[in-house]
Amino acid sequence: MDKEITIEEYNPNWTKQFENEKVRLKEILSDKVISIEHIGSTSVEGLGAKPILDIAIGVNDLEVINKIILPLKQIGYGFVYHKEFPERRFFRKGEWRAGTHHLHFYHFEGEHCNNQILFRDYLRSNPDVSKEYHHLKVNLAEKFRFDRVLYTKNKASFIHSVLQKAKKEE
Repeated sequence: MDKEITIEEYNPNWTKQFENEKVRLKEILSDKVISIEHIGSTSVEGLGAKPILDIAIGVNDLEVINKIILPLKQIGYGFVYHKEFPERRFFRKGEWRAGTHHLHFYHFEGEHCNNQILFRDYLRSNPDVSKEYHHLKVNLAEKFRFDRVLYTKNKASFIHSVLQKAKKEE
């Protein structure tokens, strides 16, 4: 069974934790990455979230992952293969379904990477939409308390509609 989904109030330490982790990641990944971005709900000031830091890392070639699995393992990240997401590579720090940090490697400036950043930036600049997203997440966490798959699936249409709005305003 999955760990219970809890949406915590915004914690300003999430930004500090990201900055600290970014320094560690830069030391290990050095010239293999182009960008390291704080994404997900913990990156939006005032937005409640599951206390998991999501980090998008832009690379020129996803094959670089083969060279960094071991160095990332040394600082607690495990590689998690997801055949259903060929556009990214994923690492988790912490227990299965209860990680504390998620690394998402994408092609730098590829559609998937850009969408993550666009969604984050739209929520940051539209507090009303951020509040709406917060309420949705709280309701879904209550409804799907132990089912992360359904929780995530039921956020998809909201995320998609926000991305559509954001792309029109670009």
